Amino acid sequence: MQKLWVGAQLGCAILFSVAGGNQETIAAGAAHVILQEHRGSELDLAVAGELPEVPRGATRYVSREELLKLPQVTYAVSDDPNFKGTVQISGVLVEELSEALGASSAADLVVAVCADQYHGNFPRSYIREHHPVLVLKIDGQPPKGWPKNTEATGAYMGPYLISHAKFTPSFRIFAHDDEAQIPWAVARLEFHDERKTFAAIAPRGPHGGDKNVQAGLRIAQQNCFRCHNMGEQGGRKSGRPWLVLAAWAAAGPEHFAAYVRNPQANNPNTQMAASPQYDDATMKALIDYFSTFIAAEKP
Repeated sequence: MQKLWVGAQLGCAILFSVAGGNQETIAAGAAHVILQEHRGSELDLAVAGELPEVPRGATRYVSREELLKLPQVTYAVSDDPNFKGTVQISGVLVEELSEALGASSAADLVVAVCADQYHGNFPRSYIREHHPVLVLKIDGQPPKGWPKNTEATGAYMGPYLISHAKFTPSFRIFAHDDEAQIPWAVARLEFHDERKTFAAIAPRGPHGGDKNVQAGLRIAQQNCFRCHNMGEQGGRKSGRPWLVLAAWAAAGPEHFAAYVRNPQANNPNTQMAASPQYDDATMKALIDYFSTFIAAEKP
């Protein structure tokens, strides 16, 4: 099994190939992790994307033991709805892990892929503002000792989840506040170019640059893109692609708004989170945004 020793210091990637014997100087004190070609444990973290020595389209694995060797942070968290009450989380800052993996400045979007194909998206601005933590321990316990998720009854939250010391929204668009990205059952991290990834959901047509459309884009990018995909980009938890949402928004804006505000009233089996706080201005921004995809297809 080939292993790759990847280090990072001051944003520079330094590589050492154990199997091949090709060696470059490793800076003293550089954070590093060993990448494995094959999964050795169900607790291994899969990593992919624009990382050195990870071939395009390939996946490598980081063991839990390697992650525990990185600098750890510990916080008492009381505002994460995944937990009931206050818990103590310990783990690695996502920005620290990005450096240890040697992610380039172009790989400025970290995507946490969960077992159910929910995607937690962490752009550079979010990471810089909120300092998310890849959680390794909860109340000192490894994943098998973690509490169950409070929203999905009885759900196992391992092997990894992402939380924060404390979350304070950094922006507001109409009635949409900056939302904490707190995915659980995270099994994979992907490192991508933010601009290229979000280009998939850029509004279409002559009205794409309208202020209201751009507001809807930013809301949809943070909220909807977690569970709905546009081609190869975005989450697939819902099973309903981006263009389906666009068709609903354009054909039945009132029904679309009602569904977003209270999805369980329309579909008792849906796992979609309700957004009752979205007022008419917020919904109009979303509808105007999604409608650009339908308008662009018309001759």
